[in-house]
Amino acid sequence: MLSIACLLRRADSAEVIGAALRQKAAGAGHRPIAARLDRPASTVRGWLRAFSRNAEPARSILVGLLVEIDPLHGPVHPAGSVFADAVEMVGAVVAAARRRLGMVGAVSPWQLASAVTDGRLLAQDLTVAVTNTN
Repeated sequence: MLSIACLLRRADSAEVIGAALRQKAAGAGHRPIAARLDRPASTVRGWLRAFSRNAEPARSILVGLLVEIDPLHGPVHPAGSVFADAVEMVGAVVAAARRRLGMVGAVSPWQLASAVTDGRLLAQDLTVAVTNTN
């Protein structure tokens, strides 16, 4: 089983990759992001492309989880792109989980995203079977 601190087939932690995704959602390009994170530009570009490909399925998975955690959550306002919407949903789900469950075992937003997607957030085919553990 993959640790929630990791993403499938990625050497960098979910936190580092998540930081890159947040910066891209805010409008930064891959080269400035790479410089800030001290990673190769080609690596960061690969992360951003992979997440762009998976942004809609990731957003969909996270919206479903948000509704399960907080059925009365109001509408989530668009962030400007599917990429930014998916990144925004990571934060919305974590905020809802913390409101409902407390600190969720001190799990960070990107660790939660890794757990929810079975580490496949940047995988070639993001398909996740949602399992009810009740």
